[in-house]
Amino acid sequence: MTYSISGATGHLGRQIIAQLSRLVPATQITLGVHTLSKAKAFAAAGMGIVPIDYQEPTSLQNLLLDCDVFIYIPSKSQTSFQRVEESENVLQAVEKSNIKHLIVMGFIADQVNNPFALSAFYGYAPRRLAQTDIPYTILRNALYADPLVPYLPELVQRQHVIYPMADKALTFIGQKDSAAAFAKVATTPALQQNGRIYTLTQTRHYTMPELAAVLSQVSGRPIDYQPVTLTEFAQLYNQNGEGKMLASMYAGGARGLLQEVSGDYQTIMGHPAQSLPEFMQAAVANESF
Repeated sequence: MTYSISGATGHLGRQIIAQLSRLVPATQITLGVHTLSKAKAFAAAGMGIVPIDYQEPTSLQNLLLDCDVFIYIPSKSQTSFQRVEESENVLQAVEKSNIKHLIVMGFIADQVNNPFALSAFYGYAPRRLAQTDIPYTILRNALYADPLVPYLPELVQRQHVIYPMADKALTFIGQKDSAAAFAKVATTPALQQNGRIYTLTQTRHYTMPELAAVLSQVSGRPIDYQPVTLTEFAQLYNQNGEGKMLASMYAGGARGLLQEVSGDYQTIMGHPAQSLPEFMQAAVANESF
């Protein structure tokens, strides 16, 4: 079997490569990358490297030559419209290929009533795939736990979790755990049930006071919950113009749309995902706050 991955040099893509390369030889893996210089180490390990542009279906077709399983990781485009255009180009390339299975990254903020700026794309993808004859599986990620690690020093300084979440909860998954599930599904035909949607979460969700308690425990510093408004949050975290998009995600969270808990990770891996306290304790073990 041969495997192709788009978005291969991004955070999740690199994790998937690490997990997949434990299960299959490097020579069976081909990576679609936008910047070739970022893939030198992978090429040295024996993986195939193909330059891709999501706006150029021909480059995507090159990625899918002699590919059996394709893992599609969407770009970081900031609008649903851009991502829908991208996904249409991907589907055009897939339909012209002979792949046996398509695996697509999804996100739990895909509900029809979710105000998250990208929920339209995440809701569009499964509906659009259902119209095709492409054999596919979707893996919906919960929120990544990983950004909490570099964010923790700021929270220690603030002494507050400030997400505008009211009394609702968030569910998390570590990128390493997510990547392991992607690799396992990619290499296990029995898990590749056409149209199956897996949701990758830890075994529980956390209200904001509960999240603050976890962060207090791992940092050894007092952190409580004092939310800011959605407008304030957008202004505080508007680096690269992402403030409104991030705030819209927590607007969905405040409606209870980011607190789903699923047993799908254990179905795939045979054990539960690493818990948030365990993840944070391991991640910050060598840090100082």
